[in-house]
Amino acid sequence: MAPTAAHPSTSPIIVSGRLTLRTIRGRNGPFTVGRLTTHLGVFEVKDAELEQYPEGKYDGEFVIRYIYPRAYPTGGGMRFEIRANLDGMTLSGLDKLSRDDATGFAAQEVDPLDEELGTPLTASPASTSKAVDAAVQASADPLIDTTPFGVDTPSAAIAAAGGPDSDDAALFGLLWPLEDSIKLDSTIDRRTLRAQIARLGALGYALDFKAQEWSREAELQPAG
Repeated sequence: MAPTAAHPSTSPIIVSGRLTLRTIRGRNGPFTVGRLTTHLGVFEVKDAELEQYPEGKYDGEFVIRYIYPRAYPTGGGMRFEIRANLDGMTLSGLDKLSRDDATGFAAQEVDPLDEELGTPLTASPASTSKAVDAAVQASADPLIDTTPFGVDTPSAAIAAAGGPDSDDAALFGLLWPLEDSIKLDSTIDRRTLRAQIARLGALGYALDFKAQEWSREAELQPAG
């Protein structure tokens, strides 16, 4: 079934609330789903931006672009939910996910990547996973080259040369070479974003959820 059309509001709504994130392992690897609890109600959140964040409960302010209903087949039936699409957020606190929080999500969740690609929606058991797929193999996929067409950039030249950094140059595009602190672009395709996240972890980067930037882990340690 095609997604129900979303109707943007005349202006975004800024609300305080708590965003609960759950990491699930599916056929495409780990993916993240969220639930936003506010005074307006409780909404499911499947934005690509959430792929960067470890599971947990995040307090903060959230900019809601629009709210819309979504229905899709799963487990031999239909699932209906109300989703919120976020236009930004400012996070101020993080708590661990409790057992009750984890079981509060649906017994089966559909990978948002499958929705975006239009592939048959196969629900995945809601099991926690901290494992990260090796994105080095994915970086060889030509579909994830984020270099704009016709732009001669250092990353494009490295990729064309086939050197030891060519896979990373193709994966990160204009972000390559990586600086000590970088901010990922969550508007790129979700598969590429996941590959970038996994690769950053392998390269020794960690997410500062308040700054919403990735930094080398050494930079995150307090001075001795």
